[in-house]
Amino acid sequence: MKHSRRYYSNLKAIDKFKNYDVIEGVDLLKETSTAKFDESIEISVNLGVNPKYSEQMVRGTVILPHGTGKKIRVLVLTQGEKVKEAEEANADYVGLEEYIKKIQDGWFEFDVLIVSPDVMKFVGKLGRVLGPKGLMPNPKSGTVTDNIGNAVKDSKAGKISFRVDKYGIIHSAIGKASFDKEKLVDNVKTMVKTVMKLKPIGLKGQYIRKITLSSTQGPGIKIDKQSVLN
Repeated sequence: MKHSRRYYSNLKAIDKFKNYDVIEGVDLLKETSTAKFDESIEISVNLGVNPKYSEQMVRGTVILPHGTGKKIRVLVLTQGEKVKEAEEANADYVGLEEYIKKIQDGWFEFDVLIVSPDVMKFVGKLGRVLGPKGLMPNPKSGTVTDNIGNAVKDSKAGKISFRVDKYGIIHSAIGKASFDKEKLVDNVKTMVKTVMKLKPIGLKGQYIRKITLSSTQGPGIKIDKQSVLN
């Protein structure tokens, strides 16, 4: 992959063999986020799991204390009294049949899809298009629920879903380069501690192997996991 001169200039500021203290690493991350736009900050957590086995599939949700810095667009598919509940919670889109048709026609102008259990029979047929985009609602992530109002508010407040990929890595946005250092550190710690709580029972060997922070156009910075967990 080709990179810009700015990328290679920032790369020189980073010791690729060093695991940085989380505060020091976030400082360096902000210094090397030099694009002309507000870069997103992403965390990658390498786990010692094999997602091929269902008992080692790590997935969950987390409400970041300072959000991700991104405006979350929420679509609610429901009917009856739940429509009003979703609207009062400030969902961006609320409905059922009209939005199912729009999604079938290729519309994906939303970041989170929340549905009430009674309409899952209609939503199930969308799995083929929603699944690859990570938008398929799931009870474990709180996106299939009777408590529509709280689910919408949590999503708007920065609740995100994550799952380990086939390589055993969790990737997630945890803020913007414009965030104060303290906010980014809080979000990193919250994310990693949430992942720690999801350690598969009976897993042998090292669970969290590596933590890396990066900006949209910047190089990765390895973080000492003990500085996060402590």
